[in-house]
Amino acid sequence: MIHSERVRALMAERGLSQSALARAVGVTQGAIAKIVSSNPGGSSHLHKIARELGTSVAYLTGETDDRSEGALPLPTPVLIAEQLDLVEIRSIDFAYGMGGTFGEDHIEEEVLHFPRKWIQAITSSPAPSLTFARGRGDSMAPTMNEGDVILIDRAQRTVLEQDAIWALTLGPIAMVKRLRIRGEQVTILSDNDRVAPDRVHADEVNIVGRVVFVGRRL
Repeated sequence: MIHSERVRALMAERGLSQSALARAVGVTQGAIAKIVSSNPGGSSHLHKIARELGTSVAYLTGETDDRSEGALPLPTPVLIAEQLDLVEIRSIDFAYGMGGTFGEDHIEEEVLHFPRKWIQAITSSPAPSLTFARGRGDSMAPTMNEGDVILIDRAQRTVLEQDAIWALTLGPIAMVKRLRIRGEQVTILSDNDRVAPDRVHADEVNIVGRVVFVGRRL
């Protein structure tokens, strides 16, 4: 028989609501509500509940008073990534829409994981050299639209191919544009024909990396 008070106490310690625990375990909130009520009987999901609460089935059923005895730790993101052969890639807020964003502003970073083979099909550069970003605005439409996700290969920082798409900074402004270089002059091009090109000296442009992938939600 499950000791409901132990379940309730552990949920409180971890700040878990009934709905949050239900989502983690993969059951309905009603199933959790039954377990935390008095005299709930048993549950076929008790081992999953014990894992989410950082304890063991034996503790929840009163067979032991040591809640750490036999407890199964939750798998960490690192362990999951190793088992599924996922690579870690950082995602940043790097707007390429309305001309650019201020590169000196604080940039929020998020770590995402992707299948290694999928990344290798896109680029041969190592994962630490790659960055995902999501754009805003329509200055690169129709190639890139509002909310599209791009993969920036920071291992490629030398413009060898004209009119390729690059992430760059121009002073404090960060942007994603096509570049055309003629001697010391760089033409910054938007794919939206309503946005006029800019022409600057090559010394003003700092290349962050080349855009090697564009993905969008259908």
